[in-house]
Amino acid sequence: MFFFEVMPRVRLAPPAVVALLLLIPACSRAPRPVPERRANRPSVAKVLPRLGYTLQAGAFGKVENAARFSESLHAQGLEAAYYASGDGLYRVRFGDFATKEKARARGEALKAAGVIDAFWVVAPDGSAPGASGRNQRRPTDEGGLRASLVHTARDYLGVPYLFGGTTERGFDCSGFTGAVYQLNGLRLPRSSQAQFEAGSLVDLDEAQAGDLLFFATGGGGRVSHVGVYVGQGAFIHAPRPGQGIRQDEISDRYYRKAFVGVRTYL
Repeated sequence: MFFFEVMPRVRLAPPAVVALLLLIPACSRAPRPVPERRANRPSVAKVLPRLGYTLQAGAFGKVENAARFSESLHAQGLEAAYYASGDGLYRVRFGDFATKEKARARGEALKAAGVIDAFWVVAPDGSAPGASGRNQRRPTDEGGLRASLVHTARDYLGVPYLFGGTTERGFDCSGFTGAVYQLNGLRLPRSSQAQFEAGSLVDLDEAQAGDLLFFATGGGGRVSHVGVYVGQGAFIHAPRPGQGIRQDEISDRYYRKAFVGVRTYL
């Protein structure tokens, strides 16, 4: 290695080059979300577990009561999701059973224990004979399922999202996305970080309705927030305890800065 004791001569840039450099945007502008590198895309798409038979119970005029009922079912070890059924009432679906017989047996046991008054068995395709509310058959094609995910998410708009009427922590963002997918027969992991890891990478400009958008709202780059992408740069999410479910734009400076990535599960 050779070392020089004198500084090399510095050549000044021509005036035209200086003028061109002045046209480059300053770094002080708000950062744009940077899509994750396509090279990181998994070679095999990940597939979420499909729910088997579930149970539907309850008809509540107040969302707080539906949330409290959901929490009581969680205490029984049952994953529960409450939703607005479209008739002014809130209903609850819960459980994941391999057969109709196992679902019915659990329902009868809960009824005998006084946990529920009545129930309906919901088939894996979403049909529940005799049940009110969301009992239409789930679409089997990807396009129809994506539309159903968006429809489910929009059903929650304005709903005060509570995990349980007896708590103050609220129903967090990943609980919301989990409920949207659960009501469409798909089981997501519980936390936003686990949901992020369970999906397949998608570039932001390739995101489709029904995919999930992830954010690091606490700084540091670690996933701490998630919402359902509904298309046209918009997503629906549970912003924080005490607020209703709402729709926001990815172009909003706050979310643009906190954006981490997109994941798909279909």
